[in-house]
Amino acid sequence: MTVRDVIQKIEPRMKKTIEAFQHEIASIRTGKATTALLDRVKVEAYGSQMPLKQVGNVGVLDVHTLSVQVWDKSMVGAVERAIRDANLGLNPSADGQTVRISIPPLTEERRKEYVKLTKKFGEDSKVSLRNHRRDLIHELDKLEKEKAISEDDKNHGKKEADDLVHKYEKKITEMIAQKEKEIMEV
Repeated sequence: MTVRDVIQKIEPRMKKTIEAFQHEIASIRTGKATTALLDRVKVEAYGSQMPLKQVGNVGVLDVHTLSVQVWDKSMVGAVERAIRDANLGLNPSADGQTVRISIPPLTEERRKEYVKLTKKFGEDSKVSLRNHRRDLIHELDKLEKEKAISEDDKNHGKKEADDLVHKYEKKITEMIAQKEKEIMEV
């Protein structure tokens, strides 16, 4: 195994960390209606917890309104309850088989909370990236002990790992700044 092999093994894990971070921040409210807001909502349906997307179509009616077209009319109440209980600060209302969710404007205090949450998710992702780097360096140390690579190769690999982590940390920082801008926009 070479240094390149080790890096190629770790880099996809770093990319997955970025993707997970993107998914996390997509579900944070910005004052505009997006279907991602309801991604984490689980509905008590047919004796188990199911994602909202599995019991109806989630759509955006306008900038401040989401709708859920529930497939089974008997599930409308459960969908309403699930959205209300999801701690998103949303108040759904049923209209036949459709559940409408008005997205109220965010208060300044709530905006600041969401910015903090975004930064927390970002920091968690950065820690994850650093853990991947640690794993990579550990792997390089092991290869050096086995005499599979030289000390120079190991040092070069460590530098590449650092560069990779810095690249992805920069990407996370940019994503945080973008999300913060969206959240604070009135």
